Amino acid sequence: MNISLNINNVLNFISREEIDKYQDVITRNYKATLEKTGKGNEFLGWVDLPSQISDDLLSSIENVAEKIRSKAEIFVVIGIGGSYLGARAIIEALQNNFAALDHKNKHPFIVYAGQNIGEDYLAELMEVLDRKDYALTVISKSGTTTEPAIAFRILKNHLEEKYGKAEAKSRIIAITDQEKGALKKLANDEGYQTYIVPDDVGGRYSVLTPVGLLPIAVAGFDIQEFVKGAKLMEAHNKAGISFDNNPIGLYAATRNALYQSGKEIEIMVNYQPNLYYLTEWWKQLYGESEGKEGKGIFPAGVGFTTDLHSMGQYIQDGRRFLFETVLSVQQPNRELRIPTDDQDLDGLNYLAGKRIHEVNQMAELGTTLAHIDGGVPNIGISLPKVNENVLGQLVYFFEMGCALSGYTLGVNPFDQPGVEAYKANMFALLGKPGFEKETEKIKNRI
Repeated sequence: MNISLNINNVLNFISREEIDKYQDVITRNYKATLEKTGKGNEFLGWVDLPSQISDDLLSSIENVAEKIRSKAEIFVVIGIGGSYLGARAIIEALQNNFAALDHKNKHPFIVYAGQNIGEDYLAELMEVLDRKDYALTVISKSGTTTEPAIAFRILKNHLEEKYGKAEAKSRIIAITDQEKGALKKLANDEGYQTYIVPDDVGGRYSVLTPVGLLPIAVAGFDIQEFVKGAKLMEAHNKAGISFDNNPIGLYAATRNALYQSGKEIEIMVNYQPNLYYLTEWWKQLYGESEGKEGKGIFPAGVGFTTDLHSMGQYIQDGRRFLFETVLSVQQPNRELRIPTDDQDLDGLNYLAGKRIHEVNQMAELGTTLAHIDGGVPNIGISLPKVNENVLGQLVYFFEMGCALSGYTLGVNPFDQPGVEAYKANMFALLGKPGFEKETEKIKNRI
């Protein structure tokens, strides 16, 4: 295991004894999670998923990805929530920050649809796809979730008009339910290549299923190493939950102890721009899992040093109801040094010869010290570097940490009843059949 956790910078705000008091409850919740006896246990398939991923599945995904790469410049991932955020988090963490402009990249550029209902967004995407060879995957257990269903209807028609029905079929991969649902029926009727979303794995825990693995493979990254990393963290986790040996349990306990002390907002901080969508995935994972019954730590995110010039002011001097979890990358994948300048008008010659990463690390350390002095506890998560193996470890770390945290909070971490509220109102406003009573109620309100 390459990931380490540091809680030293919370101990000025809560004591180690307050954290250790959670050992018994975390142990109970750990047992309930591994034995699949807790709330929402029908969605605990992700717990041992890494070790159950077959070589045949990985080989199949790699072969399909190679076929897509041979015929597509662009690969469209249609999905919303966990059906796209996990894949996007890993792809953007691994790819060149300027992948859209990198003409040396021989792999399809990954774009996303169905994660919004922006008319301009879809229309502009279609204008690009008019000029490019492309393929797509549509990810939905039901096939009727509004945002991806709209995008798929439009892009399916576009594909068929551009290539003809027979060729269009070879450019569509459906990732859906094993037996039921509108998308499963369509895939069977049309003969699409299909992968399964396991019944016992919810969307936000699905990045280690074909939901995440296929787009990651199409983008040219090593899904074998990604899964190996997750297996490594799964095995380490199953060795025991003692806080001295298991950073997942310690993370869950620390954030809950901070929450009980009045820290209601957790800000995920990273200092690497390509980790932006990892934060977005983490926000969904924890927000949708814990925000229930009037409870839950609110997950937020910032990218430093950029946001030090905006949100940094509030974090330093605003209300003291937050804490930070800092993702710290020890070694970048490239090297760039600051040159000497004869005139030194900008006064930067004292940095000449230093790597950019060294400056970034000192910015990170300086910020951490300033925020601690300003009353903000800091949890540190250290990554040796950003690669497939480490990201696989991190995915499993956060998934298990989320389950333990949710159970400790006393909620079901695997449902999302609040998500349905906006859908019911939207369907009523749009006049969807079966929502007539709701339509009338809303008309009386507005």
